[in-house]
Amino acid sequence: MTLTLEGVSKVVNGQVHVHPTDLTLLPGTMNVLLGPTLSGKTSLMRLMAGLDRPATGRILWQGQDVTGMRVQDRAVAMVYQQFINYPSMSVYDNIASPLRLQRKPVAEIDRAVRETAALLQLTPLLGRRPLELSGGQQQRCALARALVKGAGLVLLDEPLANLDYKLREELRLEIPRIFEAAGSIFVYATTEPEEALLLGGNTATLWEGRVTQFGPTPEVYRQPKDATTARVFSDPPMNFLAVTKTGDSIRFGDGQEVPAIGSLAQLADGRYLAGFRPNHLEIDRPGGAAMAFEARLRVTEITGSETFVHLDHHGERWVGLIHGVRDLELGAMLRVWLDPAHVYVFSTDGALVAPAAYAQAA
Repeated sequence: MTLTLEGVSKVVNGQVHVHPTDLTLLPGTMNVLLGPTLSGKTSLMRLMAGLDRPATGRILWQGQDVTGMRVQDRAVAMVYQQFINYPSMSVYDNIASPLRLQRKPVAEIDRAVRETAALLQLTPLLGRRPLELSGGQQQRCALARALVKGAGLVLLDEPLANLDYKLREELRLEIPRIFEAAGSIFVYATTEPEEALLLGGNTATLWEGRVTQFGPTPEVYRQPKDATTARVFSDPPMNFLAVTKTGDSIRFGDGQEVPAIGSLAQLADGRYLAGFRPNHLEIDRPGGAAMAFEARLRVTEITGSETFVHLDHHGERWVGLIHGVRDLELGAMLRVWLDPAHVYVFSTDGALVAPAAYAQAA
């Protein structure tokens, strides 16, 4: 049950929504499509499902070209952000509905419905109607209806986006267990890097209709191959700063200088771009060889136990994520600290030339 995309693209009214894409998804895998709104996640899923025909390339399912095959003739199931259940039917009948359309025997339908309901912890709710369920239970019902078909490819387009925090966390924990038991290829679209990390499996990062990187999720996060991927796989996006390598040292923006050790020692002299994630910028001086920068505080966002600080560093916009709630004066100059071990180095055209030391050790 391998799904292969070969040079697949999507063009609408002369505008490219998906640039030529090559991807191979293996059976029994979780595959996350991670990117901001309008990056091409839904467009790519619709191509996979057969809802849209690609402008170029072809789609192979188990080695067979299915590019022109109707969606109803494919082994595909899809769950949308706006989960859909039939309100007049019980949970049992909602789950059974695709099998009845396939005219499966009654005994086979009953067995499949009860097995799938047990997998999604819906057994006590089979007699209820969707409006008698919580939001999380309704979404599990929609998932069950997708899974019961025995589809080899299950597409989930931001399925938890409309649920509250508690329900999202509950289902994020359940979904990998459900998928592992089902054994199909799963494709899950999200805008949230944290969700991709929680789901695990593989991640494809998307930016403006291009897949910038695809591989095991921890690997893509720790070793993004370019600045665009690093920006996508960070929320808020990764911060950047111009640096210069000269001899045995690296000079950062406003004069900070650190020894060029480890992989940095192998860099040719010249100009580069340093990148670091918001959670690695601190306002309390850490131990070790941390560098200090002066930046003006523009905005603070308190999330509860943490605070986002939006900074202006000589015209560059940075965001830091700090622990606790701080009484900070807007507009004031703030000293912030950065451990060089958390710095990625990219070429001026964005290609990764040296991963962060902490990422190499992980």
